Amino acid sequence: MSDQRPVNLSTSGPPETVLDAEPAALRHQLEAALHLPADEQRAAVAQIVADNPRYLDAWARLGQLGRDPIERYAAFRVGYHRGLDRLRASGWRGSGYVRWAHPENQGFLRAVEGLRASAAEIGESDEQERCAIFLQQLDPAWPPADL
Repeated sequence: MSDQRPVNLSTSGPPETVLDAEPAALRHQLEAALHLPADEQRAAVAQIVADNPRYLDAWARLGQLGRDPIERYAAFRVGYHRGLDRLRASGWRGSGYVRWAHPENQGFLRAVEGLRASAAEIGESDEQERCAIFLQQLDPAWPPADL
């Protein structure tokens, strides 16, 4: 059976997807974890991910806090794939804008950027290039000044 959701066609350009916001309490919990002493941050963020495995920004932040290149790569990759699932559930059909200007999208985009950078770090140049192109397709203004 085919997908019965309407496609938003516009003469002003590709459709834009904005992910649903995470609950405020969860966003505050992540923010608090990121303000802990440096040696406590990773464990606190890892616990948030364990309790909320669909929380994209938590995966991206866990990647940033990774202890080595492979751990960073793995966390960013999970955030990327979880993000694709969330985008599809929000009506994204594989193309269209997912802009940084919307705070709800920033966790996903941070994960894709982290995947790009960590792929470069481990010598996965094909993936690095794919992620760089994907980011430009999702948000033509990429990279944002406040990344």
